[in-house]
Amino acid sequence: MFFVSIGLTLIAIVCVFIFGLKFGVDFKGGSVIELEFKDGRPEMAQIQKVLTDQFPIKDLNLSSLGDKGLIIRSGELSEENHQLILRRLETNFENQIEEKKFDSVGPVVGNELKRKSITAIILVLIGILSYIAFVFRKLSKVLSPWSMGVAAIVALVHDLFIPFGVFALLGYYYGVEIGGVFVAAALTILGFSVSDTVVVFDRVRENVLKEGLKDGFPAIVHKSVMQTLVRSLNTTFTTLLSLVAIYFFGGESIRYFALALIIGIFLGAYSSIFIASPLLVWWSKLKT
Repeated sequence: MFFVSIGLTLIAIVCVFIFGLKFGVDFKGGSVIELEFKDGRPEMAQIQKVLTDQFPIKDLNLSSLGDKGLIIRSGELSEENHQLILRRLETNFENQIEEKKFDSVGPVVGNELKRKSITAIILVLIGILSYIAFVFRKLSKVLSPWSMGVAAIVALVHDLFIPFGVFALLGYYYGVEIGGVFVAAALTILGFSVSDTVVVFDRVRENVLKEGLKDGFPAIVHKSVMQTLVRSLNTTFTTLLSLVAIYFFGGESIRYFALALIIGIFLGAYSSIFIASPLLVWWSKLKT
């Protein structure tokens, strides 16, 4: 299972490099308008024709939202063009429109947000590595606490890059964009995953301090995983139930946020058992 996980991670990394991530307005700049047609949404082709025939809109992209909703994504719109779009749609379709949301982000702000998001994720990983090395320093006679931190980071990279790979494919084939909420999902995945890993590591520490190494370190790790398995599965299952409900009933705006969390949290429970723990055993054998 360990090598299967590493293989999936490598495939995900290749997908990210080949297809790239489709960045949304938050990262590349632009505007998003969310509308609701009171008398039902017209055909998407008709809306597209009205908006493109009468004045040019850079990078125009339309997507439906339920039976009456519409999301318009484009390059950065001035307030004049924003109001012009609303008037043209109401005039051409004789349909009352309610504007639910209008966001506009300049390219400079988008690039700054992208840099800060990457920085935040890197700082979190460094913080986790340092925290684990400090907390588990009492096991230094058995195993370097830094190796425990590295094992946790490897598991976290697995938990992050597989969702990245999935969203690279979704962006390439279905036009799914990632924005600021995806960064929030990534940071949430990091927190949940490291929490699950620390629970296993903490039980390893308790068993080593209490029983010593009379049965060998691999046996201690196996015992610790089995002791925490039910708790880990129960926590993950109840969390996934809530996220699945959000995915199906929470609305379009947070659907892919929920999907990222579903993938990442499932992988977080998986990696604690099949990646972080085997790495501990492997490192212990290197030390001996």
